[in-house]
This record gives sequence, C-alpha cells and structure tokens, in this order.
Amino acid sequence: MGIVGALFQPLAVIPTPGGPVLHMLRPHSPLLPDFTAGFGEIYFSEVLPGAVKAWKRHSRQTQLFAVPRGLLKIVLYDDRPGSPTRGVLCELALGRPEHYGLLRIPVGVWYGFTALGEEAALICNCADIPHDPAEGERRPPDDPAIPYAWESAAQSGER
Repeated sequence: MGIVGALFQPLAVIPTPGGPVLHMLRPHSPLLPDFTAGFGEIYFSEVLPGAVKAWKRHSRQTQLFAVPRGLLKIVLYDDRPGSPTRGVLCELALGRPEHYGLLRIPVGVWYGFTALGEEAALICNCADIPHDPAEGERRPPDDPAIPYAWESAAQSGER
C-alpha cells in the first residue's frame, strides 16, 4: 500500500437472490483489531457527490473502512516523525463493485475522502476505541502542509 501500517484486504461479496452479502470483519481476518482492551464502535458516514471530507488523523484510534455502497477516493498522507514512509501520499479507490475491501488506517496517518461518481457513498468505520473528539486532529482540505489538491470545489467537514 505504500504507507507503513496501512493495509488493504479484499472482501467477499456473496451473491444471493435478494441482493449480495458483503463481508467486513471475520475472526481470522489479518486486519481484525485487538479488542482485548474493549470494543470501540462501528458507525456509518454518508459522503455526498462532490463533498470532500478531509483532513483528519487520530492519536490513539485505528480506522477500519469498508464502503458497501458507492465508491470513494481515499487519500492517505504519512507525516509521522520517524516513520520510514514519512512524506508518502497514497490515493486509492474503495467501494463497489470493483474495489470492495477493508482498509486499515493506522494511528497518526492523515486521511480524507470524496465520493466518486454521481451517487452518495456509504462508508462503514470499525474503530478500535469509542469516538473521542479530543484525540482526533483536523485540517482543512486545502491545507498546504499536506501535498494534495482535491479536484472537487465542494468541501465539507467530517466526523
């Protein structure tokens, strides 16, 4: 994937007559968080076409993203001191139909995303700790400290 600790695992989409079953986490997944200290939370966030939700990073929380509806462009930027991939920027598509999988975003890595196409995308986040606004840091989408220019003029905040 290009950034230390950021991992992608393709996920199963099982066709059924009434609509597909979409896996996210299973007991033997290499990306399964260590829940021995407790469970964080799972929540959904909708991303409207043209909206940019960026930038955010966490100081204690690991993100696990899957996109069961729509398609996102997700951008990661590593500016962690001492990281062997410091300064690396990664851009990837996540969602259906071709790019359904689980993305792990490690602590300290900046991320942002935008919906690709004409429809809203739905992102599912399984976090290893409950949401705590005090442990996250935000920057605006056009922050010059992150070497990336979003193509969309529409910009919005993120949870």
